[in-house]
Amino acid sequence: MLIYVEYITERLLYTLDFVFSDRKIAYEITNDGIQFMAAKGNKLNYSTREFEACLQLKPASLLFEETLFKGEINTGTFHQAECLSFDKQLDPLAAIFYVLSRMEEYNTIQTDHFQRFEGKASILYKKGWLRQPICEIWSLDIIAFLEQSWNTNLNARALRYTFQPTFDIDNTFAYAHKNKLRSQLAELKDLVYRRKSRRQDRQQVRKGLKPDPYDTFDWIEQIAQHFSETKVFWLLGNYSKLDKNISHLNLEQQAKIKQVAKVAEIGLHASSQTQNSAQQLQIESARLAAITGYHPNSNRQHFLLLQVPQTYQLLLQNGITHDYTMGYAETTGFRAGTARSFRWFDLSKNEITALHIHPFAYMDGTLLEYMKLSPKEAIEEITFLHAQVQQFGGTFSFLWHNETISGYQHWAAYQEVFKACLRLGEV
Repeated sequence: MLIYVEYITERLLYTLDFVFSDRKIAYEITNDGIQFMAAKGNKLNYSTREFEACLQLKPASLLFEETLFKGEINTGTFHQAECLSFDKQLDPLAAIFYVLSRMEEYNTIQTDHFQRFEGKASILYKKGWLRQPICEIWSLDIIAFLEQSWNTNLNARALRYTFQPTFDIDNTFAYAHKNKLRSQLAELKDLVYRRKSRRQDRQQVRKGLKPDPYDTFDWIEQIAQHFSETKVFWLLGNYSKLDKNISHLNLEQQAKIKQVAKVAEIGLHASSQTQNSAQQLQIESARLAAITGYHPNSNRQHFLLLQVPQTYQLLLQNGITHDYTMGYAETTGFRAGTARSFRWFDLSKNEITALHIHPFAYMDGTLLEYMKLSPKEAIEEITFLHAQVQQFGGTFSFLWHNETISGYQHWAAYQEVFKACLRLGEV
């Protein structure tokens, strides 16, 4: 097909590639009106200019600007799917770019106490679209519109589906290998709060009478051997209020990292102290590299502490080209409207970057601690999200922790939730 536009922009090229290229639909772009009028075959006029007897999709201004959109956003039905309109101009291509680029997260004040953009503040949540890969639905609606208008088949290739368990290692051990001071303070806290079972477990683990409950690394190793896409992110930051793992110098810590590194890629789990510090990010990256023998090129922010564009810019400065933070803490769904990885578009510089964003569909703590779902309800939610990815393509990526899959304490009933999720990958 040949697409006419008045201006060829980075935003436009980025969006057309997302819609057409990954589905192996060939297209050309021109801003030459004479060439467009003379061309034969399927033609789309994506401009406000009038051409006789030619299919036209009038654009919103969003793909042809270099600033953040500040106008009115509403909804309407494009072909068969409801989508966004910008200043009363319905435009599914602009809608895809708006969601995919995370434009609404720039300079936002709608954040939680961790300064994280909240899912309930997103336009997808407000419109009831968050639990669907809406950018894929809009893409398919555009393709269906073109096929019907031209009475042709564009032979769009279905997007590949993959299954990806991911794990964050915030606390390698619950009780083992902690220094004497930490253990004594934890013991005192358990006494104050009358947590008798924790005290007993701590004492038995430290005496070597029972294994540490968070030491689920043999199981993670087995999962990684079975599911080749498995990723593990390890917290090696300095001890702080939010970062409580044992030291990167601890030999038992290093042994567990090396064990898992034999079967899965180990990425950085950047600490809360990397939020605005390229130096701290570099330090933690070097720590992991010293243990694994390779510089990490993937990352997930601890506590999902993501601020767009600052976090992504820091990652790129440190040579990290894959990030897995794209998801919400308090709700499930597709934060960027897709389940497939995509290149990050930096709106502050108006350019496509080398950073690949890998969204996840849900996190363990979201289901239990935020949404407070029963195991049955959690399995139903996971099954629904998985079916969406199977239908529309992409990677069904999900986030658990070594401690949560253990079934220890309040996670006891949720171990079956994790196992039910893994079974979905067998289909």
